[in-house]
Formats: sequence, structure tokens, C-alpha cells
Amino acid sequence: MSRRVLVILFAVVFMDLVGFGMVIPLLPLYAQKYAPPPGVFGLLLASYSAMQFVFSPILGALSDRWGRRPVLLLSLAGSALGYLLFGLADSLAVLFASRVVAGVAGGNIATAQAVIADVTTPEERAKGMGLIGAAFGLGFIAGPALAGVLVSFSPRLPGFAAATFSALAWLAAWRALPETRNPRQRAVVRRLPLAGARGLGGLLVVGFLTITAWAAFEVTFAQFLHARWHLPAARVAWLFAYVGLLAVLVQGFVVRKIPGRVPPKVLVVGGLGVSAVGLGFLVEVSSLAVMLAVLPLLALGQGLATPALSAWVSRRSSAAAQGEALGAFQGVGSLARIVGPITGQLVLGHWGVAAVPLVCALLAVSGLVAALFLPVDSSAAIPKVL
Repeated sequence: MSRRVLVILFAVVFMDLVGFGMVIPLLPLYAQKYAPPPGVFGLLLASYSAMQFVFSPILGALSDRWGRRPVLLLSLAGSALGYLLFGLADSLAVLFASRVVAGVAGGNIATAQAVIADVTTPEERAKGMGLIGAAFGLGFIAGPALAGVLVSFSPRLPGFAAATFSALAWLAAWRALPETRNPRQRAVVRRLPLAGARGLGGLLVVGFLTITAWAAFEVTFAQFLHARWHLPAARVAWLFAYVGLLAVLVQGFVVRKIPGRVPPKVLVVGGLGVSAVGLGFLVEVSSLAVMLAVLPLLALGQGLATPALSAWVSRRSSAAAQGEALGAFQGVGSLARIVGPITGQLVLGHWGVAAVPLVCALLAVSGLVAALFLPVDSSAAIPKVL
């Protein structure tokens, strides 16, 4: 049962994220033709994450009350509508509407994580969460590549194709994904997830620092490549695909080989440490070949830390509040994806491209230190050999 559900869920999330990956590279180009003021342009880019920040905890809590399946279906339908509006957009207002609708529906990742929490044991949960990361990586390889092909035929085709992928994800979930929430568990209503789980507030802080570091680095990576080696846009795109491929390899193979008895805290601390080392190397890297060798460190660090954080949050929450807690974690991640790009651009503008990986490394170290002060789950401790 659990393996079948995980395979179906992986397919659903992958199809939805292919659509997401098709839209993201084109959004700034589409918005530029309307010549919005810088402040309005910034609001447009932040609108998706802002809506995700607000609605991820809401959708997660609703999945605890109504079930995972109806909330996931509702959010996938919302994603399809948002991408359809993107394809139809002929004004800045419609473009705004497309991102707002898609952001409201973007809380479906928290619901997908709750499904994984429902069908996995605590020891296997980090591996299950790694499937979401692998789907992200594959979506960010396939999505931009498809968008690059389709946009040469018509600027509207990527939006329509993204809506089609989300519609296919909805159909797959409707036909094959069962309800995984235990009906005998009563959802906890009107309760802050911080109230019922020891250490969850600290975990949200660690998650915020970690995702802020990654968001700041990702949004400035193209500028970093251009400033260091004057790479053309096509080669920059291929390097993004390379990073996506590394993420797939790490999430789909390395993380899945880690024994389930390893505590999430070990994976989070180790992943953030590896990330900080990799980011530190980038501060002074002068060779493209060296950078290609350093990027696997970043992929490994993120691949270890990100699913382990989700698993840690899940373990710190009661079975009746999985969606709510994971929704809060997803919402904090959305907030970090608003703060991170702004931080990255401010650092780049004031101190140059070399300062960005340095600041991101400091953020990763801050998350590592915060994680060290959090308790280890007793259920996750490595058992003694008798």
C-alpha cells in the first residue's frame, strides 16, 4: 500500500512541478513587456510565495479535517487555473492574478508531505520526503527545457502546457491516489502547531534560515555565473539543469540509501555543514571546472537537510496534526523564499557577487547552530546492538 501510494504521489508532484518549472524562467520576461515600476515588479515576483506563506498552513490544517485527497485535488485544480491564466495573460493585472491563484494552490506540497507522513514509519520518513525533492529536481530539469522549446512557437504555449500538466496531475490523483488520513484520528482544530510539539518552533527557525540561504543563492546564481565567466544565457540554463540533475541523483539515490534509524538531526546538521563548506568554496572560485566540482557539495547538503527537516517536523507533530504542522513548515519556507531573493539582491548590489555565497554560508551555519540546540527524537535514536 505505502509503496504504491508513494509512486503515485511522486508522479502527481512531478507533473505539477513540471508546470511550475515551465513558468518560472519566463515570468520576468513576460512581466517586462508591461514595464512595471520596480516595486510592482518585485511584488509580482513575490506574490506566489506570499500566497503560499498564507495558505500552506490553512490547506494543511484542512487536510487534517477533510482528508488529504480532497485538499490535494482542490489545490491541483487551482494550479491548473493559475497556469491557464498565465497562458491567457494580456495585461499585468491578469499576470498578477495568475500568480496569486497559483500561490494559493501551491500549498499542495504540504499536503503531499502529509500523505508521506501517513504511509511511512518515522524511521523511513526522511527517505519518503526525499521523493518530493527528487520530483522537484526532475521538474526543474524538464520544465525549463520544455518551456524553451514551446516558447519558440508561441509565448502562450508554456502556460497552456503547464496547465495541462497540472490537469494531468489532478486526473492521476483522482483516479489512483487513495485517502491516507486515518479516519479514527480527530483533527486538532484551531491549535497552533507550535503548541503541541516540543521543539517545533526551533525547527521552523532552522527551516527559515536554511531555505533563506538557498533562495538567496539560487536567485543570484545566474548573475554570479555571468559576472565570473561572462557565460551566455544558454550555458547558464544548462548549468541550472546540471544542478537539477544533481538534486535528483542525491534525493533519489543517496538519501534513500541512508539507514532509517539515523536521526533527522544528524542529517540536518550534516547537510548544513556540507552546504556551508560548498558555499565557502564558491567565494573565491575562479575556475569553471572547480565550480562544477563544488556544486555536487551543495546538492548533497541540500539533499540531506531539506527532506530531513520535513521528516523532523513530522515526527515532532501528533498524527492528528501532520497537515497543520507541515503546512506551517511550508509556509515558513514560502516566507524564506520572499526574504531570500531580496537578501541576495541587496548583498550583491552592496558588496558584489563574491559576498552572496559568503552570506549564504553564514546563514547555513546559523541554521546548523540552531539545530544543534534542538532535542533528538528518542524514537529516532540508533538502537544498540545487543
